[in-house]
Amino acid sequence: MANFPYKPRRTMIYVPANNARHIEKARRLSADSVIFDLQESVPASQKVEARHRLAESLAHSADFGHAERIVRINPLNAPWGPADLAAAARMPVDAILFPRMESREQMLAAIAALDAAGGAHLAVMANIESPLGVLKAEEIAGCSERVVCLVMGTTDLANECKINLTPDRAGLVTALSLVILAARAHRKCVVDGPHLNLKDEQSCEFACRQARDLGFDGKTVIHPAQLNYTNDAFTPKHFDVVRAKRILTAIEEAQGQGRAMAVVDDRLIEPSLREWAERVIALYDNVQKLGQGDMVIGA
Repeated sequence: MANFPYKPRRTMIYVPANNARHIEKARRLSADSVIFDLQESVPASQKVEARHRLAESLAHSADFGHAERIVRINPLNAPWGPADLAAAARMPVDAILFPRMESREQMLAAIAALDAAGGAHLAVMANIESPLGVLKAEEIAGCSERVVCLVMGTTDLANECKINLTPDRAGLVTALSLVILAARAHRKCVVDGPHLNLKDEQSCEFACRQARDLGFDGKTVIHPAQLNYTNDAFTPKHFDVVRAKRILTAIEEAQGQGRAMAVVDDRLIEPSLREWAERVIALYDNVQKLGQGDMVIGA
């Protein structure tokens, strides 16, 4: 069984696989993950061409800097899905994103098809984009160690739920929270859907920080202009790291004195906060290694 360690996924940018210029531009972007999209952003008349174009581009160079490389294929029950999977399994990528997953059985069948195509070394991700997918998210997340991330498809989900999307996404919060709980129950990564307003920077920043506060690891992005706001929202700040280190020190001191609880700034600190503190420090250190440093957008 392959081992897929935790990886920061603050930003996952969708790149249409039928656009060679966009693929090349993605090599220089500050996204944590690049999703080469063969599905929604590619019209039916260009599906086959997009698959060949992506294969040629990656064969020429698979270098996308630090970014994780992901291919989103078409559904396996669609005309292009099986050929997409067969091609993607041979590409120099890190993971396959399967669209519209709605059950444990469907997810396991997708993994089996990937393995049969020669992709047993690849991680697997699942788009959760329907009411049934939300309700079955827990069994999808828990069906296999190969599943490393749940990725929300909020536009399709809102349409099928007949939700009038407001800036605070009140109608979607229950569904978003259920998927977050499903992912966390199995210690999997979970990423929010994209913000569709490309011109309104304020609403984009709000959506990113809302996703962070709900508990998402990151957010999908549909335009490079959104990367700064999204990266910033999910990047711990220096004061977060200082607090995390103080918490770790306080926990160590308390345990050394035979106490279960520590106190930091007059607040009780439970031992379970160790995991939060270690994650904050690890994510911050990872970002520093990328040379991105502390950002100054928002708070």
